[in-house]
Amino acid sequence: MNGKAPKESYTIMNELVLPNDTNTFNNLMGGRLLHWMDIAAAISAQKHCNRVVVTASVDNVSFHHPIKLGDVITIEAKVTRAFTTSVEVRMDVFAENIPSGTRNKSNEAYYTFVALDQDGNKIPVPPLLPQTDAEIELYEGALRRRQLRLILGGRMKPDDATELKALFFAAQSGK
Repeated sequence: MNGKAPKESYTIMNELVLPNDTNTFNNLMGGRLLHWMDIAAAISAQKHCNRVVVTASVDNVSFHHPIKLGDVITIEAKVTRAFTTSVEVRMDVFAENIPSGTRNKSNEAYYTFVALDQDGNKIPVPPLLPQTDAEIELYEGALRRRQLRLILGGRMKPDDATELKALFFAAQSGK
C-alpha cells in the first residue's frame, strides 16, 4: 500500500454563522461547531484512506475566542498520522469577521477515524509520509496522543503507554 503525504488530505471548509446556529448571546453553539468539525475531519480522513470512515474519538476541544453571529468559520483539517486501521486528523478553526477584517483562531482539535470496507469491517489504511518539519512534529506526537486517548477510554493500561512514560521520565530527569 503506497503512503500519502499530509497535503493530500488537506481540507478547508467554510461556514457562515447564521441565527439558527447561535445561542441567546449570539455566539455560535459549541455543538454546531463540533458537527462542522466532524464533517471537515471526515472529509480529510476519507481523502487519505480512499474509504468510508467513522468517527472513533474526539479529543479535548477548548474554545479560545467566542464565535459571533455573522462570522465566517474556516476549518482546516489534515491527517497527522495513520495507524493500522485508523487515522488522526488535526483541525484548526478560525473565525473571521469580514466587515471588521479581524480573524482569530478559535480552537484546535484532534479527531480519530477508522476506515471501513463495504461490509462495515475495519480495513488497513495507507501510511502517512510527513514532509515538513511541522508535519513530522505532529506525526511524532500522534503516538503519545493516541496512547492518552486509549488510556482515557479504558482501552490501555497506563503502564503499557511506553511513549507517555518516556515523555514523563524525560521531563523528570530534566532532559
